[in-house]
Amino acid sequence: MKSSVVKRSIVVAGHKTSVSLEDAFWKGLKEIAGGRNVTLSDLVAAIDSARQQGNLSSAIRLFVLDFYRKQLSDLNQGHGHDARQDMMGHSAPAFT
Repeated sequence: MKSSVVKRSIVVAGHKTSVSLEDAFWKGLKEIAGGRNVTLSDLVAAIDSARQQGNLSSAIRLFVLDFYRKQLSDLNQGHGHDARQDMMGHSAPAFT
């Protein structure tokens, strides 16, 4: 299944910039921002300020990947009151 790349404009630290990401990464980024009760712009600004190299699109992809990898690791280690709950409080789908 191919995920199309979508270019969107976003305000980061008061400056308008454009970011190209696949649909799945935009969706994941929005889910993370919602789960943390922060705006998408604020989350992207935090990712931007923490990156040490590469472009912003790559930094966002790596951030989203790391977020979900940590969730999987936590699930595998049985952390939390319900290891199948994601950070937003929704039941995560079980994959077998």
